[in-house]
Amino acid sequence: MRIKKLLLAIATLTLVSATPVKHQFTAAEQQQISISTPGLFDRSDAFSIDLGLLKPNEYSFPLPVGKATMRKNDVVQIDTKDGDNVKAMFDGTVRLSRKHQDMGYVIVIRHRNGLETVYANNAENMVEVGQHVRAGQTIAIVGHRDGKFYCDFSIMIDGKRINPAAVFSINSHRLHRHTLLCEKHSSYINVSTVGEKVDLDENPNFTTEDVFEKKQTYKWNLEEMKKGSWAYPLPGAKVISPYGGKRRHSGVDLKTKPNDEIVAAFDGVVTRSNSHYGYGLCIVVKHANGLETLYSHQSKNLVKVGDKVKAGQVIGLTGRTGRATTEHLHFETVFKGRRFNPNLIFDHNSRQLQKSTLTLTKNGGITSKRN
Repeated sequence: MRIKKLLLAIATLTLVSATPVKHQFTAAEQQQISISTPGLFDRSDAFSIDLGLLKPNEYSFPLPVGKATMRKNDVVQIDTKDGDNVKAMFDGTVRLSRKHQDMGYVIVIRHRNGLETVYANNAENMVEVGQHVRAGQTIAIVGHRDGKFYCDFSIMIDGKRINPAAVFSINSHRLHRHTLLCEKHSSYINVSTVGEKVDLDENPNFTTEDVFEKKQTYKWNLEEMKKGSWAYPLPGAKVISPYGGKRRHSGVDLKTKPNDEIVAAFDGVVTRSNSHYGYGLCIVVKHANGLETLYSHQSKNLVKVGDKVKAGQVIGLTGRTGRATTEHLHFETVFKGRRFNPNLIFDHNSRQLQKSTLTLTKNGGITSKRN
């Protein structure tokens, strides 16, 4: 059902443009950084953005020689030198250009693909509301704070921040050549990827095994996993909401007690550890075979982005943050940007690995066969 919905969304909205860029903005749009984009979800609760269609001159990193670091709340701090120019990431129209009490001079640019980019802590803004800008055009001079010259950069959809690493590589600054599927769920926006795999946050000290370098498929025999190389994410838990169903649940909900210890399912590196819309406090761990596991609704995260974790290591405590109505763990498994049923890996009744072999394909497919 989800694949059908995804294909429908892409088929009906394959153009890069999601909504026309207005050259006239309301007083609220000119004053508020986070504000809904009129008309963005009028036709559907989902639209797609094909980043692969952009030409080289249609994308620019805001500070090409700067050093980017992921901070909390999906903000990227880009450190540079005094007097450096801040560039527009894509073509678009300036929606906001003003001084903010806490963020210094701020610029928000609305783009035809449905995204908005935010450039904060500027020393001087060089564009005005309603002005059309091109990707790579200088829009501000970088600001100074706490002994550093930097720009605070973020990306929004419908006034809500998304993870910038879904759009570009934090380390290399390169634009990802994949399609973003943007879905509106009540008060939050879910962004998933189609095509090229996205690394939520690259870490130079973590090397993933490129199992598809010389072949199109990879077989993962779960019964061959050694003791200590895996762990059930919430020991002793029972399932209170399975994967899929009528509401197309994106993972499995596991429950024990409030503030119980959540553990990493496999060895890996933490690529997300922050509050993320309906997920509440959320953790994503990237594993060596290309798998990613997501843990959410925590009362407390005990790891940070870049931490290497071992299977069975405590990474968070169960809570009810985000849209949760009871203390539990929402657990997801993701391969090449695509969610799949965690039951393919874990037998939730025995809390053991399945006695099966998974076949992973280079294009993101996954199938299971009992041993």
